[in-house]
Amino acid sequence: MEHGRAGARGNPLRRDADRTRARLRVTLVLACLLAVVCGVAVGRNAWTDAGRAAEEVARHRHSVAAVTVGETTYRAGPAPSTRPVPVARATWRDTSHRVHTETVPVPVGTRNGDAVRLWIDDHGNVAARPPSTPDIALNAVGLGTGASAVIVLAAGAFVYTRLRTVDARSRRAWESEWESVEPQWSGRLRPGPGAGDD
Repeated sequence: MEHGRAGARGNPLRRDADRTRARLRVTLVLACLLAVVCGVAVGRNAWTDAGRAAEEVARHRHSVAAVTVGETTYRAGPAPSTRPVPVARATWRDTSHRVHTETVPVPVGTRNGDAVRLWIDDHGNVAARPPSTPDIALNAVGLGTGASAVIVLAAGAFVYTRLRTVDARSRRAWESEWESVEPQWSGRLRPGPGAGDD
């Protein structure tokens, strides 16, 4: 009977700080589960939205064969630290059979008269190729992982800060309790009024 009542009250040696630490651990675990759920939701939405956008872009992109009409040269890359981009003058026909001639990026080693594949828009101008399924998947995974990481880092920072506060409070309480117990436990008299009167 006594054992049942003690079980209902919990462990008498367990302090408030211990209960707070346990709650913070549970909070962190729940935050991690929430991060997984949110990451999956964000990734799935990104996959769906990017897939629709890629389908729309693909409707207005066309792959055509172009023929180079000049030697390959090099143009500076988009950023100072990137490699130069090989380019050459090339000519092609758009979907309306109009002829276009422009300097376009080409593979390394392309010679005059070589055939290259280009992506063009509805007007026949050179355009970026539509996003591929691996590109869309990589973007979705990146966004989902990023969302999860933000939640886990925020929860981790909160739990870490709270644990530091709980530990500091616990240390102060321990020192205060020890000051009242230590003289009796060790048999050492505390100096003060009445000490040394015998």
